[in-house]
Amino acid sequence: MEQTLVILKPDAVKRNLMGEIITRFEKVGLKLAAVKLVTAKKEIVDKHYPKDRDELWFGIGNKTLENYENLGMDPIESLGTSDPREIGKMVRVWLMDYIMQGPVLVMVLEAPHAVELVRKLAGHTLPLLAAPGTIRGDYAYDSSYLANSNKRAIENLVHASGTVEEAKYEIPLWFTPSEIHSY
Repeated sequence: MEQTLVILKPDAVKRNLMGEIITRFEKVGLKLAAVKLVTAKKEIVDKHYPKDRDELWFGIGNKTLENYENLGMDPIESLGTSDPREIGKMVRVWLMDYIMQGPVLVMVLEAPHAVELVRKLAGHTLPLLAAPGTIRGDYAYDSSYLANSNKRAIENLVHASGTVEEAKYEIPLWFTPSEIHSY
C-alpha cells in the first residue's frame, strides 16, 4: 500500500470542485486516509517548497525558459533574467503565495501505486497540455502565458506528490500520524 499527498489548491476550493475531485480519486479505488481544510501557514509552505532543493528549482527554471521560448516570450524582458536558478527562485515564491491565498483541502490518499495513479488522474501541470478526462484537463483553464505575464503561479487546482520519497517527506508536514487512518 502506498500513500501520497494531494492538496486541492485555493482555486479548486473557491470553485467548489472539492467533491468532484475527491469522487474521481475514490472511483478508481484510492482510499481517503486523511483530510482537512486548512489555511496554509508560511512555516509549512516554506518546508513544502524547500529553498534548498536546488535541482527542483533549477529544473522549474529551465521548464519556464522552455515555456517562454514556446510562447515567443523574452524572459529577460518579462522576468529580468534568463538564469534558470533565479527564475526557479521566483516561481517558488509564486507557488508559496498561491497556496497561501485561501483555504486548501489537504489529503492523504492510499492505494497500490497511489503516487503514479494520482499524477495520472491530475494530468499535466500546465492545464493547456493536460489531456481531457484528467482533473486539470477538464477543469483548469489557466495558462503559463497569463501566469508568467502576471508573475504568479499557474492555477492548476491540484498538488500531487511527484514520487514516493516526496510523499514521505510531504505527508508529515501536513498531518500527524494520529490524523492518518487505515480502514
